[in-house]
Amino acid sequence: MRLQQQRLSLCSGATSSAMAATAFTAARVPTAASLQIAGSNGLAEFSGMKSVNCVTFEKRSDDLSTIVAAQTVVAASSGASRAVTEAKIKVAINGFGRIGRNFIRCWHGRKDSPLDVVVINDTGGVKQASHLLKYDSMLGTFNADVKVEGNDAISVDGKVIKVVSDRNPLNLPWGEMGIDLVIEGTGVFVDEAGAGKHIQAGAKKVLITAPGKGAIPTYVVGVNEQDYKHSDAIISNASCTTNCLAPFVKVLDEKFGIIKGTMTTTHSYTGDQRLLDASHRDLRRARAAALNIVPTSTGAAKAVALVLPNLKGKINGIALRVPTPNVSVVDLVVQVEKKTFAEEVNQAFRDACETEQLKGVLAVCDEPLVSVDFRCTDVSSTVDSSLTMVMGDDMVKVVAWYDNEWGYSQRVVDLANLVAEKWQ
Repeated sequence: MRLQQQRLSLCSGATSSAMAATAFTAARVPTAASLQIAGSNGLAEFSGMKSVNCVTFEKRSDDLSTIVAAQTVVAASSGASRAVTEAKIKVAINGFGRIGRNFIRCWHGRKDSPLDVVVINDTGGVKQASHLLKYDSMLGTFNADVKVEGNDAISVDGKVIKVVSDRNPLNLPWGEMGIDLVIEGTGVFVDEAGAGKHIQAGAKKVLITAPGKGAIPTYVVGVNEQDYKHSDAIISNASCTTNCLAPFVKVLDEKFGIIKGTMTTTHSYTGDQRLLDASHRDLRRARAAALNIVPTSTGAAKAVALVLPNLKGKINGIALRVPTPNVSVVDLVVQVEKKTFAEEVNQAFRDACETEQLKGVLAVCDEPLVSVDFRCTDVSSTVDSSLTMVMGDDMVKVVAWYDNEWGYSQRVVDLANLVAEKWQ
């Protein structure tokens, strides 16, 4: 599949070379020198927590594998300055599915990462882990040297990563391996009892790549990551949809005051659905994913209140799973307190994506693009300005795109980096 030449306005963050290793929100002010387009593909560089470019970049007619490869090469070779954490924390990945493998690619593209991925727990074994990391139907071929190393490890550009296989977290060798942080990517161990098994096995902390259940603290980068406390043993990165929704909802609420609203996410199918009709606890998700529009529930809207408590009870929504493999779009309609008009709303988003907190998280697109154009976008949320509407003067409709795998995985890396930088 080829990407048509389009221009997309992305606002991404920069990391100051003077950023202390313990300060996630230190100044990341772009300089003229740091704002050159990276490489021939015009892809945003990574240097620190978020992309360093704040430019209008051009999506050229390269195929997807070229684009993903270029992202990795550019990120790895970036000359932009970045604070280096001398003592890296040891990271384990539990579950090497879509998010686990996207996480590895995103982490691999970060220069001087404070994370040291040392082990993967995957029931498929080393051959499957190596093959599926190297070759991906969505991302294309990974531009890294991925090899099987004996019976219990793989390597990525020479970096050896042990592979273990056990469905019970209590049996995993986290203690003997000195694991500091587990990236919990199975979608199964999402409550304190389940994720706590990693702690019992010897890990110090757990980051859940899904909505947490119970009283597990939830953090969305660009919204409330400044509230993270090192004393939190188990944390959640929320869902991909909450990561898309919360940043621009934060802007709307701060600028115009949200009274109430509803959202619909038109979401690509996921591995939780069925390729052909088969048993599922949700009867609608039991139907063939590639043949149907599947209405289902989502906790993404309600979860916004976990990171923006003043919006508790004000937003709800549903999901429509559709026959596309990746990239989703949120449609939000809210009633606001302050009278406004469409261009004022869009300008609020443009201003916000230049701020310290939302650079590299929120973006604005002024071109008439479609879902494929947002594959492998690093930001959490891209507002489609041409679709912003205001009815009367207080009912606002906003549409925002997100890569529900790649963009979300970038935020998992960001949050893991925050954990590392706050380490005591």
